[in-house]
Amino acid sequence: MRTLITLFLVVVLAVGGWAAWQVYAPLAPPANTSLLLHSGYSTRRIASELKKAGVIRNELAFRLWHEFHPKPPLKAGEYRFDRPATLPQLYGRIARGDIYFHVVTIPEGYTMFDIAKAMEDAGLGSAADFLRLAETQTQLVSDLAPQAKSLEGYLFPNTYQFTRTQTPTDMLAEMVHQFRQVAQQIGLLSPANLPANSNLPQVVTMASIVEKETAAPDERPRVAAVYYNRLAQKMALDADPSVIYAELLAGTYQGSLHHSDLAVNSPYNTYRFPGLPPGPIANPGSSALQAAMHPDNTKFLYFVSDGNSHHRFAETLEQHNKNVNAYRRSLALHPPQ
Repeated sequence: MRTLITLFLVVVLAVGGWAAWQVYAPLAPPANTSLLLHSGYSTRRIASELKKAGVIRNELAFRLWHEFHPKPPLKAGEYRFDRPATLPQLYGRIARGDIYFHVVTIPEGYTMFDIAKAMEDAGLGSAADFLRLAETQTQLVSDLAPQAKSLEGYLFPNTYQFTRTQTPTDMLAEMVHQFRQVAQQIGLLSPANLPANSNLPQVVTMASIVEKETAAPDERPRVAAVYYNRLAQKMALDADPSVIYAELLAGTYQGSLHHSDLAVNSPYNTYRFPGLPPGPIANPGSSALQAAMHPDNTKFLYFVSDGNSHHRFAETLEQHNKNVNAYRRSLALHPPQ
């Protein structure tokens, strides 16, 4: 009898020791382990996925822990495992929804092509797929820009936190939502705040050109004034960034602009076609949007770089040519590195 009791105690201790080891001994995950738990996964499926990923030792132990420690439902999302953890620690993370977010920073002036690459670089899917959706999901802005050919101009520059449980369309919608919030804050949604004879898509298009032309916030209302003055006088805008965008759309941009590129046959080429291009050429930030809404009251028709991250402005072609010559002299003295 004593032998049976002793054997029973040994078995109990062995099982208890095994269970304690399964639960409380930290387990180091394989390097760079990432796991996507989708909405609707059962506890059994979650345990199976965790075991296959090598972050728990035993599926049954995980499921039993869940049974005896009732908490809110386990949260879907992407989880990163980069350090040893006990089963309770790992379970607690999934119960809290301590999911991994991909941080994506979209600078002011990024095009949809730039954004697509940034999303791919952040591990959020194919750039080609993201770009395809940016070119087709125009219903997201149909109330703002009924004639929009893409979401260009409405993917607001910001720092975003995305998870791989979101679809690319979800991510685009979040960027558009941010645009709407900023547009509301600065009064862009009210026609009374827009320049005469302008609508919202035209202001966004103008802002996108201003954004690409200067990074200096204090210059943006002046640059906007130049282009509005050119429109008023039916002059060509002659905006280099619009030519670059035309070539981006055609897939022919080589990374720099040459004189021959100014002849590209595209409605986005503001050297060949008068007026604004048919849509935005980038995604402007708040400063550029406000500049396009409230341009300076000037007679300037020209501007050229001063070689020091700013521009010289002119009312006449004669004065502009002098500024161009000054810029060329500056380049000769201080060539780009």
